[in-house]
Amino acid sequence: MDFAVKNLGECKIKSPLKLSKVKGDGIYDFVEDGERVLYSSSLQEVMTAIKNGVELRSFDKPGPKEYLYFEPAKTKVAIVTCGGLCPGLNNVIRGLVCHLWNRYGVRNIVGVQYGYAGLNPANQLPFISLDPDLVDDIHKDGGSMLASSRGNQPSEVIVDTLEKNNINILFCVGGDGTLRGAHDICQEIERRGLKISVAGVPKTIDNDISDIDKSFGFESAFTSAQNIILNAHYEAKGAQNGVALIKLMGRDSGFIAANVALAVPDVNFCLIPEMNFDLENESQTGFLNCLERRLMSKKHAVVVVAEGAGQQFMTGERKVDASGNVLHEDIGIFMKNQIIDFFNKKKVPISVKYFDPSYIIRSIPANANDSKFCEQLTQNAVHAAMAGRTDFVVGNWNNSFTLLPITAATSQRKKVNLESEFWWSVVEATGQPMEMREKK
Repeated sequence: MDFAVKNLGECKIKSPLKLSKVKGDGIYDFVEDGERVLYSSSLQEVMTAIKNGVELRSFDKPGPKEYLYFEPAKTKVAIVTCGGLCPGLNNVIRGLVCHLWNRYGVRNIVGVQYGYAGLNPANQLPFISLDPDLVDDIHKDGGSMLASSRGNQPSEVIVDTLEKNNINILFCVGGDGTLRGAHDICQEIERRGLKISVAGVPKTIDNDISDIDKSFGFESAFTSAQNIILNAHYEAKGAQNGVALIKLMGRDSGFIAANVALAVPDVNFCLIPEMNFDLENESQTGFLNCLERRLMSKKHAVVVVAEGAGQQFMTGERKVDASGNVLHEDIGIFMKNQIIDFFNKKKVPISVKYFDPSYIIRSIPANANDSKFCEQLTQNAVHAAMAGRTDFVVGNWNNSFTLLPITAATSQRKKVNLESEFWWSVVEATGQPMEMREKK
């Protein structure tokens, strides 16, 4: 994958940031063009590449540049939040506004209401003028002060709006659908020969964006879920053959469910979209068979299931949402009914408590780590956009912040690797079998 990020042109405007170019003077240095962040952290892989004369894959390193493409006093910026809600959206809005205003002196910043819909004049949604005073306390609240929506609008119409309103930089905060829409906007801008920067700040609590270690909101989501799991565990222990079944978000990637299962050792089964499992089978290795043995031994169980798990059991017609994402059938209710039916047939008394905290989890304010992460993401996004970078996403990789093209971030969905050390840790923590299906 080519990780080269596009530039609008030569940077000729001296940055207002009073930084250094001298190592060891105690002042942060400007980031030079050409500084890169290695993709691989494996010494063996690096040495092999050097030996074979192969160029190592790497990302653009973000950070403040000595020279800018946009003159701050003449720059107009728009910020839009799209897709489902997520902890940290207000932190990102606040961070972008404050950094643009306080560090670069940008005074013309507007917020777009209700996602990309706010960039279509037909929807009659006026821009909101943003400044540090207005956004001062929004990080304390969940949701987005700009609100959001799913689904793209015609890129031609959006670019018309950007042109008409003299927007120089558009920050798009959202997941893979939002980012694909941002790339379409970039292509239309390029087709018209315009000099407008489009910057992506990746948002998804599913943590499923490619070539990015984590996205903001993810850590807050699974941390919030931790408390729910703990309480669910008490519910399970409080009844004979008590089963606590908790459905968590994770449409196609099970990172939230897996991380919760690792963080809370009370979880006994973790079912995610990446794994294939049987409900029951002749070899007694299916999930329900394993659950039965757990109950006969310990008299209670805690089961965490990601929303996209077990879709092979669903027979309904596949539908999509406004963003083109497949709408999965409700695996939580399905599993609840399957568990009850299985034990009723065996005339085994059982008490199933079902929890679905999805919309609560995604609407909470960001926790401390996510708040810090959002602040750093916004700083790097602003630095890159002011220096004329476009069609990019700001991310992080191996504990370093990075820039990568939107096309790279949306090329594929990141998933839990069932052969990874991480998943093995989850299996060890839960005590569940490595596989719960018939051997072939």
